[in-house]
Amino acid sequence: MADRTALQSSQGSTEVSANEPENNVQAGLLPLRWLYRASTFLAHYGIETHGIAPIPKEERLEKRWYQMFFVWFSANMNILSFSTGTIGPAFFSLGVRDSIIVIVVVDLVVCLIPAFFAVFGPKLGTRAMVQSRFSWGYYGAIIPSALNVFSLQGFLILNCIIGGQTIASVNSQLDDTLGIVIISIISLVVTFFGYRFLHWYESVAWIPNVIAFIVMLALGYPHLRANQSVSVPAPKASSLLSFGSALAASMLSWCTITPDYGVYHSPDMSSFRIFLYTYLGFLTAGLTAHTMGAAFAAAAPNVPAWNAGFQDSSSVGGLVYSVLTPVGGFGKLLTVLVALSVPSACAPCMYTFSTSFMVIAGWFALVPRWVYILIPEGVLIPVAIIGAKTFYTTFVDILDIIGYWSAAFAAIVLIEHVLFRRASFTEDVYPIATWDSARLLPTGIPAIFSFFCACGALVPFMSQAWYVGPVAQDGSGDCGIYVGFVVGALTYAVFRGGECWYMKKRRIGGEHEEEEGMKETKLMRT
Repeated sequence: MADRTALQSSQGSTEVSANEPENNVQAGLLPLRWLYRASTFLAHYGIETHGIAPIPKEERLEKRWYQMFFVWFSANMNILSFSTGTIGPAFFSLGVRDSIIVIVVVDLVVCLIPAFFAVFGPKLGTRAMVQSRFSWGYYGAIIPSALNVFSLQGFLILNCIIGGQTIASVNSQLDDTLGIVIISIISLVVTFFGYRFLHWYESVAWIPNVIAFIVMLALGYPHLRANQSVSVPAPKASSLLSFGSALAASMLSWCTITPDYGVYHSPDMSSFRIFLYTYLGFLTAGLTAHTMGAAFAAAAPNVPAWNAGFQDSSSVGGLVYSVLTPVGGFGKLLTVLVALSVPSACAPCMYTFSTSFMVIAGWFALVPRWVYILIPEGVLIPVAIIGAKTFYTTFVDILDIIGYWSAAFAAIVLIEHVLFRRASFTEDVYPIATWDSARLLPTGIPAIFSFFCACGALVPFMSQAWYVGPVAQDGSGDCGIYVGFVVGALTYAVFRGGECWYMKKRRIGGEHEEEEGMKETKLMRT
């Protein structure tokens, strides 16, 4: 199996690691030899060239623990999270109070899950999709890996649409296309340099957004306060649940990403501290941005200048700029900086896109990580330009679809870790050396069955522009994410427990037959 990871040299090293021999590359196709030489050259200049092979414990030396906070604080303290908050008033017609109540409840609960998954990175040194093989099996893990590739591409499209709209709002002579291209290029550069550069970027990318949000609050406070007394219709339960689903999807989907950004960090830090830093990064940023988005979107219809910028709930960037317009050139500068910091959310998506792609097939891992980041770059620009024309429909559909499968995936991995691996990270529980062996990894059959059970169970609860399930039609709203998580957890516990019982019985039966055979041999000899 070692040949599957042939081009993955260690971070900052000019040599290929021992389990990724050069001979396999030299004997292979000419393009692979060129890529190997390019990786060796790039490694000289600090570019990360390591692929998906687990990082050995002796190479997990990073102890700047604050990075575990800032990488997720920056990724969520931006205009994308702000946009997610606007969905409540703009798409589901909720009032500001109702929207904020839903935001607080959902963020407090759902942020626990990606924070829990972040612990896998430092403790095991495995990428998210590689770690999933310990529950899904070698071949079963192809399913979440492929879905993650499509999901991350969707997130990249959303991020670039929002960034493009924000830049275009500054000047009427600009359009979304220019902003989309600029943001995608910045994201490409950050991702190309790899893990350490990405962490450095995330440690500073939040600054312009925090400044802009503070200025927005200062300028908009009178209108926000006045909007609290505006009467709104009583919220429908379906709208509350659907808005909660969109919020949950935006946070839950990070669980397929978070382990990737701790694989070079030392495992010496306690699991609780890793979890706490990550949780606080998600919660403080998500709660702030979501709440602000809901507050400004709810107030926009009553403020003519804001509503004009919001373009009837179709341009979040225009809303931000219209709020900042009173401070003149400084407002334009802040708006541009907010747009240019969108790569803080794009870069982690693009990075994990590459590692997830490499897990889909063994021969994909022969191609270096930095090559795969060119794929989402080529796709997102044309698709984002088209998707920008129907922003909210595109936004909500992509978020919910990602949330559906992410909920089932998270449930399966959590149950495997807590129930069947006793929440331990020791080598006996997680034999990392078997990460690339289909024979030594779990079969993955329980995970696959559970996943399809969860997907089948959530269909009647779906509520999308292109399909509304029978339960959702009765007024429940979109509850697919909640149903998928619960069904995925319950069915996996049953199927995996049954598999363990069967394997144990089979092993005992084999040992008994072996003992009987030895007894018969002894009798024949006597």
